Amino acid sequence: MKNKFKRVFLIVADSAGIGEEPDAAKFGDCGTNTWVHAASSVGGLNVPVMESFGVGELADIPGVKAVHDHPHAFSMRLREMSNGKDTMTGHWEMMGVLTTKPFQTFTDTGFPDDLIKELEKETGHKIIGNYSSSGTEILKVLGEEQMKENSLIVYTSADSVLQIAAHEEVTGKDELYRCCEIARKLCMRPEWFVGRVIARPYVGTNKDNFKRIVGDRRDYAVSPSAITVMDILKDNGFMVSCIGKISDIFNDVGVVKTVHTVSNEDGMDKTIEQVKNDDFTGLCFVNLVEFDSEYGHRRNPVGYARALEAFDKRLKELLPLMKDDDLLMITADHGNDPTYKGTDHTREKVPLLIYSPSLINGSYIDERASFADIGSTILKDFDLSQPEKMIGTPIEELFGK
Repeated sequence: MKNKFKRVFLIVADSAGIGEEPDAAKFGDCGTNTWVHAASSVGGLNVPVMESFGVGELADIPGVKAVHDHPHAFSMRLREMSNGKDTMTGHWEMMGVLTTKPFQTFTDTGFPDDLIKELEKETGHKIIGNYSSSGTEILKVLGEEQMKENSLIVYTSADSVLQIAAHEEVTGKDELYRCCEIARKLCMRPEWFVGRVIARPYVGTNKDNFKRIVGDRRDYAVSPSAITVMDILKDNGFMVSCIGKISDIFNDVGVVKTVHTVSNEDGMDKTIEQVKNDDFTGLCFVNLVEFDSEYGHRRNPVGYARALEAFDKRLKELLPLMKDDDLLMITADHGNDPTYKGTDHTREKVPLLIYSPSLINGSYIDERASFADIGSTILKDFDLSQPEKMIGTPIEELFGK
């Protein structure tokens, strides 16, 4: 068939889950609901665009009406089939990859002593830190010490990640990158395996003015464990434009074009720019990370709620720019309930809102078994075959069936 939609814009509101998974108890996440609890913290959300798409049908969200008449949009919840609740697992599943063994994290314990000693030996630098922290906060605590000793600040988060921070002028970017390449090799061992190693260079003279240099960040990720929807699109000559950290999550595999961002607002600016100006056939895949990094992990429910409202305002700008053969998909990759214990992601279902000006049969759709239904639907739209081992089932209602 000829593709029904020429441009597909898939926006991931990173961590905006919408209720516990059936197996949430296995992950210690019973009772979590990122959308609902963020909304409750401010006495109700004002998200008229997403409300008009039917997000209120997916949960009892304070302040959000359950709109049932939305012919231009479909609304549904997706369950995660993979075993995990991290960024890479969620995004990979959207693109058809099933992860059966979750990426290990070192959030509560820091990295093993054996790894730290090996890293010191191989890099020639003393390692300081080695705990879970916000990148900006750990610079305030350890930045001056790092400069004085020319050591390396190692830290992690709730994701499967080892981050190394060093001063751009004292240590130098090239030396930091060299050390991160060593860390990547070490962290390919099964006992130390992490999804990403990230170089975090910074500048400044003291704890009051240290600043990370976003443009000089470098990610050393592992590639997806199987072929993805992005690979198939790229191999068949379709655009795969990645905005935000998408290219990092996929280690540049299946990526045609990358646009880095510094915030949710910047991410929406770049997305709106592509909607306005880029004539392509294929996928624009967007990640808006601040829901997760700034509000979920930092357990800031009010900030989370306001970020959802700010995102809705940007959607209001985007919609009039969409053409009849454009498709918008809004989803999440996991939960991060800002009212829950600890700082970790939460094992949640995610919303999927699908909009196009040309849709006339939009409705609520029953809960679906996998995030991979997103990628499967994209393949069907572009009349591309889905490999036998790839998970996911097309959302047939989108095609009038």
